[in-house]
Amino acid sequence: QVQLVESGGGLVQPGGSLRLSCAASGVTFDEYTMAWYRQVPGKERELVATITATGGSTTYADSVKGRFTISRDNAKKTVYLDMNSLKPEDTAVYYCERPLVWSHLKMWGQGTQVTVSS
Repeated sequence: QVQLVESGGGLVQPGGSLRLSCAASGVTFDEYTMAWYRQVPGKERELVATITATGGSTTYADSVKGRFTISRDNAKKTVYLDMNSLKPEDTAVYYCERPLVWSHLKMWGQGTQVTVSS
């Protein structure tokens, strides 16, 4: 069974930085495009960033362009999200998943909470 475990979240002041990590198991990690999503209670899950299987191409939501960077280490089966210049509106639970697999096959984990507040 696919398992994706997010970590690295926490409380940070506006303008601060965090690095999120997603460790994968039970999947041929280097064959999949990976993505970070975020969700606020009562709102739909939002796609934040994607990275192709070999790390050759990335995409970002307009709201995070220039501030967030997605990367991956296939040897470690880990995908990262480096977040800089954080804003209160970045507050959410962040999840990693495979954006190109069927929705019913996605295995959402616990996510990691990011709170940006002064």
